[in-house]
Amino acid sequence: MTSNSELREMSDEQLEATAAEAAQTLFRLRFQSQSERLNTPSDIRKNRRLIARIKTIQTERAKPANSTPAEA
Repeated sequence: MTSNSELREMSDEQLEATAAEAAQTLFRLRFQSQSERLNTPSDIRKNRRLIARIKTIQTERAKPANSTPAEA
C-alpha cells in the first residue's frame, strides 16, 4: 500500500497513472465480487481510499498557492 508521503512525492503524471491503475483494479474487484467470492474483501475499501487520497492531493496541488481574499 502506498502511504501519503509516498503519494505526495510523486509527480502529477505518476499520480495519474497510479489513480488509473487503482480504478482498474477497483473495477475488477467489484466485478469479481459480484460473480464469485473475494479472497480479501477489504481490497475494495483500500482501493477506494487510495483513489480518494490521490484525488485529494491533486486538488491541493491545483489550488493556487497564494490565494488572497477578494477586497471589497
